[in-house]
Amino acid sequence: MRSDTSAVRRQLLQGTALGLAALATGCAHIGSTAKARVVVVGGGWGGLGAVRALAEGGKVHVTLVEPNERFMSCPLSAHFIAGLQPETDFQRSYAGIDRLDNVRRVSERVLSLDRAKSEVVTATQRIGYDFLVLSPGIEYMEDAIAGYAQARDQLPVGFRAFEQAAVKRQVDAFLVQGGHFVISAPKPPYRCPPAPYERAFLIAEQMKKRGTKGKIIIVDANPAPMPAPIAPPLLAAMKSVYAAQIEYLPSVDISAVEMGKRVLKTSEGDIPFQHANLVLPMRASGLVRQAGLGERWAAIKLPSFLSQADEKIYVIGDAQGSPLPKSGHVAYNTGKQVGEEILDRVAGKASAPPAGPVDLPLGICWANVTHDTAININVSSTIEAGQAPKLKFSVDPEHNARSGSGAISWGNGMWRAMLG
Repeated sequence: MRSDTSAVRRQLLQGTALGLAALATGCAHIGSTAKARVVVVGGGWGGLGAVRALAEGGKVHVTLVEPNERFMSCPLSAHFIAGLQPETDFQRSYAGIDRLDNVRRVSERVLSLDRAKSEVVTATQRIGYDFLVLSPGIEYMEDAIAGYAQARDQLPVGFRAFEQAAVKRQVDAFLVQGGHFVISAPKPPYRCPPAPYERAFLIAEQMKKRGTKGKIIIVDANPAPMPAPIAPPLLAAMKSVYAAQIEYLPSVDISAVEMGKRVLKTSEGDIPFQHANLVLPMRASGLVRQAGLGERWAAIKLPSFLSQADEKIYVIGDAQGSPLPKSGHVAYNTGKQVGEEILDRVAGKASAPPAGPVDLPLGICWANVTHDTAININVSSTIEAGQAPKLKFSVDPEHNARSGSGAISWGNGMWRAMLG
């Protein structure tokens, strides 16, 4: 993981100056009476942020390509996984997007990108674009744990939309049967770093309510929850609220899983289990590699989020390779920023060169410790030409009811902003 992080930092240092220059000088105006065509791939938090910004004023024609017929929020879905709320609480219709006059939604999966022809390829059509916003999400690095691919159906990860129900079935069985439930946390970067611990907390809460016999074992590849600022309140909650339900094993790497024996092979020996939610290392969607936009993550320029390989393509959300947190709120704010920049490029507007630090998209997230209490995590960041981004964290020192209610209010507000 260290080598990957170093590579990302080198890409950022190489691309930041170019990205700032692109913002300063502006990009080519679309010299045509026809509306510019903008294709957005992915109808999650990032893609919807971009669509909402692009739809303002009807100045471009937007095509949203998203295979799912409904939106499912991964943020806050741990409440569903633990059996505290129904799945429908975290789903929304795309009807509000469909009502936008200059937006067309295509319910298909993107199979490939043809950069030479500026086309997005699905099973039934080729969709041309003048600008492309990629928000394709992540995929799991299954080869990181030997034997996982063969056990995939029995060990759902649940970090992508509509996968949570499979994890819930594991949780439901554990709460009835008891035993050892293993939850793993990989080394970063991965989607929503607090999520493995939040899942453990909410399942442990249910254990206490139901009298489930057994324990949750958190197998963490890191010496403490990452990023470092979130560790103190999470570790404190383990000790103060769930000492009898959660066993925490830091700095333990999982090398293999043997489903027949229900054993994890780790750097600290074998760990037997009855149920498990293995959170695998992650990388950008395969579209990024197919299109030559990066390896593990898309290589981008900051602060613009333009691809380092293609001036027509922006990569946002969790697929982009910057040190910013891979969270829904960062993705949404990035989508809005990119949508606004594309409108400026279409209008031929030039930006003044930034004289100092440039703000990057803000991130807010929440880690629930109980159904009603949570830890609020805010991340702000800035960047200057030729330097790596500087991140600043503001984290609740302990879980509290105010953040618990704030998380739900925030979620409802964000879903309305995205979907109407």
